[in-house]
Amino acid sequence: MHRYLLAIGSGLALWLAFPDHNLWPLAIVGVALLALATRDAGPGRGFLLGLVSGCACFIPLLSWSGIYVGRPPWFALSVLEALFIALLGCASGLLQGRPFLGRRQRWPSLAGHQRVRPLVIALLWVAQEWLRSRQPFGGFPWGRLAFSQADSPLVHLAAWAGAPLVTFAVALAGGGLAAGVARVVWARTERGVLARVLKGVPAVAGAVALTFLPVLIPTPVDGPKVTVMGVQGNVPQAGLEFNAQRRAVLDNHATLTETAAREVRSGDLPQPDLVVWPENSSDIDPLRNADAAEEINHAVRDIDAPVIVGAVLDQPAPDVSNASLLYLPGKGPVDRYIKRHPVPFAEYIPYRSFFRHFSDKVDLVSRDFTAGHKVGIFTVPSRHAGTIVAGPTICFEVAYDGLVRDAVDAGANLLVVQTNNATFGYSDESRQQLAISRLRAVEHGRSVVHISTVGVSGLITPDGTVHQRSSLFTAALLSGQLPLRDDITLADRVGDWPEGVASATAALLILVGIGRRRLGRVAQRPEPQTREP
Repeated sequence: MHRYLLAIGSGLALWLAFPDHNLWPLAIVGVALLALATRDAGPGRGFLLGLVSGCACFIPLLSWSGIYVGRPPWFALSVLEALFIALLGCASGLLQGRPFLGRRQRWPSLAGHQRVRPLVIALLWVAQEWLRSRQPFGGFPWGRLAFSQADSPLVHLAAWAGAPLVTFAVALAGGGLAAGVARVVWARTERGVLARVLKGVPAVAGAVALTFLPVLIPTPVDGPKVTVMGVQGNVPQAGLEFNAQRRAVLDNHATLTETAAREVRSGDLPQPDLVVWPENSSDIDPLRNADAAEEINHAVRDIDAPVIVGAVLDQPAPDVSNASLLYLPGKGPVDRYIKRHPVPFAEYIPYRSFFRHFSDKVDLVSRDFTAGHKVGIFTVPSRHAGTIVAGPTICFEVAYDGLVRDAVDAGANLLVVQTNNATFGYSDESRQQLAISRLRAVEHGRSVVHISTVGVSGLITPDGTVHQRSSLFTAALLSGQLPLRDDITLADRVGDWPEGVASATAALLILVGIGRRRLGRVAQRPEPQTREP
């Protein structure tokens, strides 16, 4: 029973590490508790322990996914994500047992004590997140360990090898903490509490050092500065019905932009080099609807600056596209980016007829969104700092490593995250998403304009600091200077190969563990007895 209590505690600790609780050290504790729970558990029981831990984490973490569509989709998504933690628990139970490397062999000192193996734990977490970010239907990487560390010293590691390295460090620290606890609680060779505690100190001290030393990694914020403006126009009401009042949403953003233009002319606000509207700021296709086009063009002329507009386009028929459109004063829309990773079951329904048997909510998505295939890059001249090369990312795309990296590889010196959080109400979803954008700023050494229809929005400098953070369901105008940076971080130079190496190593360890387990079973079989004639 104590193993399952540890697993429940693990999941709850992981959940509390994320915004809005934001108790980031608990991510390390959560990993440690699951490592202790699966120690010597075996693969079968490890799977169940991982499933319990995953459910305890994802059911509260993803509660926003069921606010307006009901509990079945929420629980289905949570259990699906928990299954990946179950696989991790299965592998952890396999590799943290006696027979892993045979009777006489010992795992190296980095493996920890009393069969808690921190390095193995860290590799398994990276591999689990690699798989979860890709499967099924393109994956759903929400709730990665790295995304809980925006306020942690460990976030600096993102500049070296991105989110996977941050996850690796969190898990390694958690494994070290677990190894220290195991040495204190289960050591059989030491007599006396003090002797056991002293044996556990090095592992715990190593975990603490690993957690805080990354603060020494530089995250420069220098560079020529441009004035950017984010327009959070708000919606008439929270929920799925916001789309029924799409003209009001467009009006809100156009009106707030025109208000900003008056403040610019009066000298209360600086003239912006770039203005960003959020995703779904115009769900009326401005390329086909003359009224919507005129309203947007009027606002663009009034502010006299390039404006990136989030729009839904009625193409390719009969489907639609989630787009970012670049408008220039006097020229109208001159460039576009189509969202490359539409969200399954939110923006399109795979196998619609099959899933309709489980919920009629699938028909809330009446028209599927089509995926784009081109990396988005918007190039606009600034008044004082050369050329802005903006890389747009739409909503959940910010959680996918490769989609953001592609924009930087294409030359982006500013990242733009446009999102619409109206469908998630007054939940933690928007704050969790902002935390991901903060990690991306550090990972790529780029400023980020994170703008939502309803909040939480913010201007983020390359060190991950948020400026002018807005509140939920309010109209807000963000205006400030952000540095443009062209330097390439080590994370962008190495790309995704460290994650691939870690995942492949974890897979190899699992195969070795399975082989050793089978050999152990064969060795334990009694030899057949023969009768004497």
